[in-house]
Amino acid sequence: QVQLVESGGGLVQAGGSLRLSCAASGRTFSSYVMGWFRQAPGKEREFVAAISWSYGNTYYADSVKGRFAISRDNAKNTVYLQMNSLKPEDTAVYYCAATGGLRVGRQVRQKDEYDYWGQGTQVTVSS
Repeated sequence: QVQLVESGGGLVQAGGSLRLSCAASGRTFSSYVMGWFRQAPGKEREFVAAISWSYGNTYYADSVKGRFAISRDNAKNTVYLQMNSLKPEDTAVYYCAATGGLRVGRQVRQKDEYDYWGQGTQVTVSS
């Protein structure tokens, strides 16, 4: 089992920045890919970014490319999502997720490929 705890959400004005953290514990050696997803009210949960735990390969949704950056600190078992130039449409609950095995290509963008989820953290961007 892997436990994930997000932090760092909050209220920010458009154009501002936030950094989300996701601390992993438990059987973290079994987590091959760490991802961030978000869900706005009345919408489906959507992929934001992902990073492979071992090699650091990164993946981004087109809507956040160039504004968000995902990174990880293996020693701390923590993944970060640096969010810059935030827009009101970025408002959502952000979830950290982890796979229990190897995922490649488009799999890392699909929420059903993730086995473990955090409780979510609210990000609100005011206009």
